[in-house]
Amino acid sequence: MILTSRRLVLAATLAAPAIARAQQQRPVTIVVPFAAGGSTDVLSRLMAERMTQTLGQTVLVENRAGGNTIVGAEYVSRAQPDGNTLLMAAGTTLSINPVVVKNLPYKLEDFAPISLATTYPFGILTQNKGPADIPALVAAAKADPGGITYGTNGPTTLTNVAMLLVMERLGIRMQDVTYRGDSAALNDFVAGNLDVLVVAGSTAVPVFRNGQGQLIGWTSLQRMPTTPDVPTVAEFAPGTEALSWFGLLAPARTAPARVQQLHDAAAGSLKDPRIQERLTRDAQFIVGSTPEEFAQFLRDQDRLWRPILSKLDVQNN
Repeated sequence: MILTSRRLVLAATLAAPAIARAQQQRPVTIVVPFAAGGSTDVLSRLMAERMTQTLGQTVLVENRAGGNTIVGAEYVSRAQPDGNTLLMAAGTTLSINPVVVKNLPYKLEDFAPISLATTYPFGILTQNKGPADIPALVAAAKADPGGITYGTNGPTTLTNVAMLLVMERLGIRMQDVTYRGDSAALNDFVAGNLDVLVVAGSTAVPVFRNGQGQLIGWTSLQRMPTTPDVPTVAEFAPGTEALSWFGLLAPARTAPARVQQLHDAAAGSLKDPRIQERLTRDAQFIVGSTPEEFAQFLRDQDRLWRPILSKLDVQNN
């Protein structure tokens, strides 16, 4: 019996490297819980190309959109923890959904953080004939409470929650209008049917530079390098910050050594000057954190948004 046990241990020891090699011969898939073409997709494909070179494994991107990122996140949470199926999560995925979605089919503990890739604020755009800065927007909103409209992708999306926080800190009230995606809201804004548009920088900056609207503020604590003359809301309401983020995670129980290997490849990809130039142009702050720093960031985000969401009563029933 002892001999049999020893043989089993020896067999398992000899098989382990072969299993690891087999796992690494399979491609790594980064699941993007959004449709192709958006900021998350662009970031993932840029990183995948560079990570392929570093890992010596093909890194692919697969779009699994639906359910406000729930479809893709649930898929990865149930995947084998071998480090070959990853999730490029966004703020909605793990900062908002766990608070506002009842019976969510995943939880934070279902994932192993690899690296916080980027964070990004939202740009506040007004019509060219509208308020030209934050103080003017505050004055107009106070003169006509609820009369100014702003576009969102839904009451529990991060764009709306960010704007609710901004309005609370500025002491104003505006009326949200729900759209199915940024493009629909953008079309209405450009057509002059929407007073204010709140969107990520990849949309806000082109609108501003094309003269289709005024970019009057960012929801970050620091100004964006691409628009140094545009102030932040925090300059008028100190401490106001509403960021979304993109970060790479693996299923829970992925071996720490594999997580570290994936982190080195992911964080290393973000040092590529070509990638940095593109992300900076899209008004993103490049991070490339350690797994431990990313885990702490997620806990901090939960502490930030949970009480705000509760107070603002935007839970999804």
